[in-house]
Amino acid sequence: MTAAHLTIHLDAIVDNWSALASRSSGETAAVVKADGYGLDSGRVAAALRRAGARQFFVAVAEEAIKLRSAIGPEPQINVFSGHMAGDAALIQRLNLVPMLNSREQVERHLQALPDHPFGVQLDSGMNRLGMEPAEWHALAPDLLARKPTLVMSHLACADEPDHPMNAQQLQAFRKMVDGIDAPRSLAATGGILLGPDYHFELTRPGIGLYGGFPFTDATPVVRLDIPVIQTRIVEAGETVGYGNSWTATAPTRIATIAAGYADGILRALSSKVTLWHNGTPCPLRGRVSMDLLTVEVPLDGPAPEHLTLLGPDQGVDVLADLADTIGYEILTSLGHRYGRTYIGG
Repeated sequence: MTAAHLTIHLDAIVDNWSALASRSSGETAAVVKADGYGLDSGRVAAALRRAGARQFFVAVAEEAIKLRSAIGPEPQINVFSGHMAGDAALIQRLNLVPMLNSREQVERHLQALPDHPFGVQLDSGMNRLGMEPAEWHALAPDLLARKPTLVMSHLACADEPDHPMNAQQLQAFRKMVDGIDAPRSLAATGGILLGPDYHFELTRPGIGLYGGFPFTDATPVVRLDIPVIQTRIVEAGETVGYGNSWTATAPTRIATIAAGYADGILRALSSKVTLWHNGTPCPLRGRVSMDLLTVEVPLDGPAPEHLTLLGPDQGVDVLADLADTIGYEILTSLGHRYGRTYIGG
């Protein structure tokens, strides 16, 4: 087989959820938006459901179609984007809980589905989604009388524990929600790690489930093995790849392997990233192209059959640092050409 192969350890995702749940003060949900951060929301959520998760979060209502079929009718599926125009039928059919973000969404929801459950999202300083304090205080008496399933906000800097924005948002959130008769939620993965003051009645980890920063104690979840198509000896002075961007200074064995930026291996990794073969580092030489990478492998011994980009020697955050991005982008960029094996769950 020519396609690269992605191995996804569902038991590791369950272990990470359980570890974060053990650090949380209340109930722990799971964020499975973006198709489970690129790893298949249905498989991920089904494994977490069996482990005890009772609530899930998606970004938009359409993401819940696949999710509901995977986890059945009972678990609660919350929608971060709230009740968008045209969503009423889907919200009702799939029994979704929109997090209402504005007066406009409140009016849309109560007009279309007056008896249907809803949550509320508040802006505590991130200025992205949610009602600002004045809007919330005006609407709160009526909304709280209707018993929202959740009142939530989101931290902007939780992956930086010492950032003053964390305490500022906590104070702003408390000012809006202390004393209300509804479950509250502020913490995703980073917020859980900030401690109990941020936990409230529900936490909702995302990236930590999939092995990413800031949950540095996470169990690795993914392994990406890329097959070698051919190898050659490149003599001193010869160049490799587009733009002649790498020149050999001595005889070098180059393996051409079957993956590239069409598979989510970011072009920014050109001449920076290292692949691995049985614990031996194998540096990428030259540019990441659409379908191929050229990698230096040992001169001696049999040619490797595959090289490992993600695995025990480096995780998604190593690649993210090299590409000046975040692990979220590495995970959600993983391509659809990969063969996939799911282990456990």
